[in-house]
Amino acid sequence: MTQIVMPMHTNGVAGVMFGGVMMQWIDVCAGVAAMRHAAGAVLTASIDRLDFLSPVRVGEIVVLQAQVNYVSRTSMEVGCRVETEDMQKRTRRYVTKAYLTFVAIDSTGRPRPLVPLHLVTEDDQRRQAEAEARRKARLVAAGRGGAA
Repeated sequence: MTQIVMPMHTNGVAGVMFGGVMMQWIDVCAGVAAMRHAAGAVLTASIDRLDFLSPVRVGEIVVLQAQVNYVSRTSMEVGCRVETEDMQKRTRRYVTKAYLTFVAIDSTGRPRPLVPLHLVTEDDQRRQAEAEARRKARLVAAGRGGAA
């Protein structure tokens, strides 16, 4: 997903993009990846991690990339990487990353089963292992001790 940062997306004083706008763009981008995997509707359950690594300024091109990292029975983790693109230099700057959890839902809004994630590359396997570790940590922090 590609966006341009307009003045309405910034704090107005320093011309720096509002974090909330970036969060919205991330949710949409990651949500589309989740819907594609689920072949249907999903709900955002949580944003596990959101790191603003570098400020984004008015006029910059923002490129968001999302990928499903892990799938359990009815939920999945989607990672979103955000970069700015300098069109003249043809370079990119890594500015934000986030991990989101989505739940697949049926027509009544109830959770529904997902198809397993098809792992093709070693990078896919690494992403799944890291996402599974984050999921276990979230469950322990929530007092569910790693239950599925």
